Amino acid sequence: MATQTATNTFLLPDLGEGLQEAEIVAWEVSAGDHVVADQPLVSVETDKAVVEIPSPQSGRIAVLHGGVGDIIAVGAPIVEFEGDGPPQKEAGGIVGDVPTDTGVDVKEEHGVDVKAPGAKVKATPAVRAIARKLDVDLSHVRPSGAGGTITKADIERAAKTLARAGPLEELRGVRRSMARNMTLSGAQVVPATIHEETDVDAWGEGSNPTVRLVRAIAAGCKAEGALNAWYDSAREGRRVSPVVDLGIAVDTGDGLFVPVLRDVASRDDENLREGLDTLVTAVKARKVPAEELRGQTITLSNYGTLVGRFGNLVVVPPQVAILGAGRISERVVAVDGQIVVRRMLPLSLTFDHRVVSGGEAARFLAGVIADLAKPS
Repeated sequence: MATQTATNTFLLPDLGEGLQEAEIVAWEVSAGDHVVADQPLVSVETDKAVVEIPSPQSGRIAVLHGGVGDIIAVGAPIVEFEGDGPPQKEAGGIVGDVPTDTGVDVKEEHGVDVKAPGAKVKATPAVRAIARKLDVDLSHVRPSGAGGTITKADIERAAKTLARAGPLEELRGVRRSMARNMTLSGAQVVPATIHEETDVDAWGEGSNPTVRLVRAIAAGCKAEGALNAWYDSAREGRRVSPVVDLGIAVDTGDGLFVPVLRDVASRDDENLREGLDTLVTAVKARKVPAEELRGQTITLSNYGTLVGRFGNLVVVPPQVAILGAGRISERVVAVDGQIVVRRMLPLSLTFDHRVVSGGEAARFLAGVIADLAKPS
């Protein structure tokens, strides 16, 4: 009678930040390979970044669970090793032991299940059956019946629109994270926005606009620290940070990344420029460490590198503020009673009005503008 070789199973560990699943990007090993402890087994993409999962032990690989593109839940089997092997930690052990406790429980803090369907709709059982058959989400259908009831014609019209739009493209990775963050923001934040323009004609040749904005945000936080904070709505309390860890919005073909430039107030212009270049290069190569995508205390969106003057930005909890910078352009303005042409930088400050008052926002923005007005 054939004997069976004992195996022990390695489960996908906790990846931090409350993440519940990951997509397999590439296997670094094959069944039958002998590996050593801490050798990379598989690269997975979470909502935050691409992460390498190391082997918890030395031994021979018996079975790999899942192929490239598969989504694996935290705590699900991912690799089986031959033999009994050492005991595995519970799925609560975070990869790399990166501390992620911000004092805010995501589910409790935001009070919303981002996977939940839309609001309740009115439709008869027959109409609901047609919707299921045609794969139409009732929450996306505009009703035309009495009292806001969805009719058969509404379903058929929606099905034709969906057919023209093409197949559903499931959001994954960074785009899924972006969608969830925007849902949380819409459910939690009470946004208010201040718009202003500032004269940057005095900037020296070769000034880096992003570096100047980073420096100005540090100055704004010094003038008014209430915007450099996290808000815990469950406990109705805020945490004002003494250190400015600035999130920098970076646009890529895969979606929006927001890596963190740490302690910007203590760094000079050259160091800030080097730090920015390093972060942007890492993001575009998808090599930014997961820990560099968390812990922002305030965010900068320099969308003016693309297009646009003013914007109504989105604050992602638990942060309470984001500063946006539009495109610098020459404009006709009045200075000391004279009509002149100056280079003007549009600014948009969006803040969570639950936590930040209008006066605090104005003082912060005044501090930003005062720093941007300096020649160098």
